[in-house]
Amino acid sequence: MAQEFHTFTLPNGIRVIHKEVPRAASHIALVVNAGTRDEVKGEAGVAHFIEHCLFKGTRKRKTFHILNRLERVGGDLNAYTTKEETWISASFLERDLGRAIELVSDIVFNSTFPEKEIIKERDVILDEIASVLDNPSDVIFDEFEERLFGTHSLGRTILGTTDSVRSLGVEEIKNFINRNYCTDSMVFASVGSTPIKKFKKLCQKYLSQETGKSNAIQRVAPRPQEVFDERTEQDTHQVHHLLGGLTVGADHPDKLPLTLIANYLGGPAMNCRLSLNIREKYGMAYHIEAGYSPYQDSGVFSVYFGTDRRHHKKVESLVNKELKLLCENRLGVRQLHDAKKQLIGQIALSQDSGPAMMTGLAKSFLLYNRVQPLADFFQSIEQISSEDILRVSNQFISPEKLSRLVYLDKLTS
Repeated sequence: MAQEFHTFTLPNGIRVIHKEVPRAASHIALVVNAGTRDEVKGEAGVAHFIEHCLFKGTRKRKTFHILNRLERVGGDLNAYTTKEETWISASFLERDLGRAIELVSDIVFNSTFPEKEIIKERDVILDEIASVLDNPSDVIFDEFEERLFGTHSLGRTILGTTDSVRSLGVEEIKNFINRNYCTDSMVFASVGSTPIKKFKKLCQKYLSQETGKSNAIQRVAPRPQEVFDERTEQDTHQVHHLLGGLTVGADHPDKLPLTLIANYLGGPAMNCRLSLNIREKYGMAYHIEAGYSPYQDSGVFSVYFGTDRRHHKKVESLVNKELKLLCENRLGVRQLHDAKKQLIGQIALSQDSGPAMMTGLAKSFLLYNRVQPLADFFQSIEQISSEDILRVSNQFISPEKLSRLVYLDKLTS
């Protein structure tokens, strides 16, 4: 029986995971276990700033050559930053695997961060911040987590603030990289049709040149804050309402019940409880969702909706009713069966996407040095009981335990 995925560690400590799949397109990512939560005083926004500046020149390439290296053969080069990781990824035809690995390695290990490029990119990021600030449905999530995590670094916005970004320069960039871009904090992930023997040779050729370096920094878990209910008037056209609280992280046994609860309540399917009983039944909310975002050692459960001010109290009451139902009543056999099958089906369909498949493999391997085979993962979902759902609901989503942040629309008040 063929292995579901292959793993090995390069001499310098970079861990590698490769999944062989018969497809024309291949996908790779070099993931660094460093994000917003790893910034120290005076560095707010630097993890994201670095992600932008990695494309601005290396010891042997200028920006044009970096951007043209994969694009001219139909490939795609990208990067993004989260609160816990930095991702440099590429998609391309299988024949260009060596070209892609060499390019990503050059970007991560040989970037020069020219001063004039940093100045230009700073303005780009300031425009990005302005764009987010123009969108209250984005701002409310940033402000909510800032309040939820208190002074902990997980409460910071990924982009940083206008003032903090203006203060960032080469010194802050290099300090962050020297402290966090360590080979034992990196995972190189791949999904494609290249045989493992050839793939290993390419990794050894292009990724083994960097000297090994260990990261001795230990992350500190956030502490729970006081429950809050903050409601302010804003220059918006509708009410934006977000409620939620801290939960467990990605390696906790309650992660799967929380995932199932969030998906059942307000996942992407149109038949989720909040959509059926608020949007479809009453037509009172165009957008309503529930989510569970696990971090390494903590997590956030939330429900968000936008509605007309005249419907706000009714929608808030209906949301609380759905939350209370899960806290007071066990899901029926059929309800739980359908919720599990829906979640399993959605995950299975997402695996049809090469980048999504790669992301899942990389993140698990990065944080926990293991990956659960898909069949075992589905079996774990099947083992969730109605008692698990009831217990976890009472622990984490009971309405009186949740904090609230509400932007009331001043324009129609």
